Amino acid sequence: MKKNLIILTGAGISAESGIKTFRDADGLWENHRIEDVATPEAFRRNPALVLEFYNQRRAQARTVAPNAAHQAIAEFEKAAHWTVHVITQNVDDLHERAGSSRVLHLHGQLNQSRSVKTGRVYSCEGDINEGDCCPDGGQLRPHIVWFGE
Repeated sequence: MKKNLIILTGAGISAESGIKTFRDADGLWENHRIEDVATPEAFRRNPALVLEFYNQRRAQARTVAPNAAHQAIAEFEKAAHWTVHVITQNVDDLHERAGSSRVLHLHGQLNQSRSVKTGRVYSCEGDINEGDCCPDGGQLRPHIVWFGE
């Protein structure tokens, strides 16, 4: 019988790969107020700024690779006696790129978008711009859980 292993991860694991964290002194919030880029109100007030902020995050995430910690977690999953579940606060896909298949993203995912009209989720590898709509006619937005949601 396989044993379950649940692993919780946060910003530190992806920081090793070069993903900037939000709360460090040189982190992502350093140049932006949370209220301006990470709330539903910010998106209604200035969607271009919010979309560009997340477009930059997506672009950065594409330039980095999983590190030894991501790979070690994926190796546990390959072991015959473990069922590994990763619960992460991170919005990057480094766990998946390392080979983990059971990843729960608590705060959403950079490589997904969703409709403001229905909430339906779509794959998103490139930029999201104002006017980019899904089949239901809703503007696409990052599939990120913002403050206040």
